[in-house]
Amino acid sequence: MLPAADALPGFLLDLAVPHEDINDLVALRRTLTADAAAMRLLEQCVEDLVRDIGEVGAGVPLGGRLAEAPAALGRYFAAYVFVAALPHIRAFHRERGVPDDISRHTLADFGRNMAFHRRQHGTGGVLTPQWLTLHFRGELYQLGRLQFERARLGERTARAVAAAGTDATPGEPCLNLHIPGFYGPLSPEACDRSLELARGFFARHFPHERYRLAVCHSWLLDPQLKRYLNADSNIVRFQERFRNAREPGAEPDRADTEPVRFVFGDPDLPVASLPGRTSVERAVGDHLRAGGHWYLGHGWFPL
Repeated sequence: MLPAADALPGFLLDLAVPHEDINDLVALRRTLTADAAAMRLLEQCVEDLVRDIGEVGAGVPLGGRLAEAPAALGRYFAAYVFVAALPHIRAFHRERGVPDDISRHTLADFGRNMAFHRRQHGTGGVLTPQWLTLHFRGELYQLGRLQFERARLGERTARAVAAAGTDATPGEPCLNLHIPGFYGPLSPEACDRSLELARGFFARHFPHERYRLAVCHSWLLDPQLKRYLNADSNIVRFQERFRNAREPGAEPDRADTEPVRFVFGDPDLPVASLPGRTSVERAVGDHLRAGGHWYLGHGWFPL
């Protein structure tokens, strides 16, 4: 299931794994393969991950099984699971005709996740394995500046869309937009190019699924940001693409740690010492220090 020890570094480099983690992963491979119980657990995790690969919204909760991993492997065990699953997702991409560069850019989010783990905890590991199941099951794709997740329209969002005069049915296909923090400015031009890529990509590689709507659930859609940012800022212009996807009076989703995580890299940083080097950093820190809260925004627009 795993690449040979001398081949493993090449696989890890293809997945953008940080260089400081590669030697550890190669060395610990021997510990893993010598432990029969750990190898059985690895097989079970991979089977769970790739079962019904490509199916939207199946949900593969890896957390319970990953918690059973031997302490000697630490948070690296999840990395071996995804490496072992690599042939399955690559085969799925080939079957769908997904270009190699899109496949590579999509799966490189694995290495970024490991880099965030080291930045936040100072040790090697996979920060959010559950998030990566979307990439390794063919549900999420990096297309230019944005990531697009094949998803289903929820009941609350469907009601909001219908209330705006657009026919919508809960459970119909939609594209859930994600905004990675490593791809340069969130400029309108970059977003336009990304959306154009998405329209062609999903029509070509998933022709049986009709995507009429894009949705997004992110702190970047919190309208409070407009109090702090210029009207021509990239974030405000991104917000203006969307129509509200929550009904009036709905309880807001508080998310104070989300902007701290994505802007500063660690959700547990003390608010009092958050730096203010950019307008976004100042907005996040000043708002929290003033006793305010951040919330998830929910938006949609027609594709």
